[in-house]
Amino acid sequence: MATTVQSRWAVRLATLLVWCVAAASCVYWGLRLTARAPAAAVAAPVRAPTPVDPAAVARLLGATPITQAAAAAPVTSLASRFNLLGVVAAQSRRGAAVIAVYGKPARPFRVGTTIDQGLVLKSVEGRRAVIAASLDGPALLTLELPPLKQ
Repeated sequence: MATTVQSRWAVRLATLLVWCVAAASCVYWGLRLTARAPAAAVAAPVRAPTPVDPAAVARLLGATPITQAAAAAPVTSLASRFNLLGVVAAQSRRGAAVIAVYGKPARPFRVGTTIDQGLVLKSVEGRRAVIAASLDGPALLTLELPPLKQ
């Protein structure tokens, strides 16, 4: 007889649990379907940053003003502007050279392309590159790779 009473209570509790889950599901979906869409957030206007005056920042950090004579940039020689890092040459003096201009990252230049203002890569051969004002003009500068270490 004890088993019959226990099995009745087990069935009743299981039925109660199923009905609770069904009621919770109905409440959830009912709230979900009747809820209003959230209001769109209004973005605050963004102010453009004020431009920074480098001279004012320098004075703030304790720099002294520079006179016009001292401010003039030193004249750099043509050879100091270029750094040859690599050469790909064919027998016909056609090819490419990897050159860094003004200390910027190196870029490959094909023969005949402009390297800098008014300067083109005239030819490449072996471990050197020749720079001129034009392809048929005289060579202005010859850049050579450093010798190989053995």
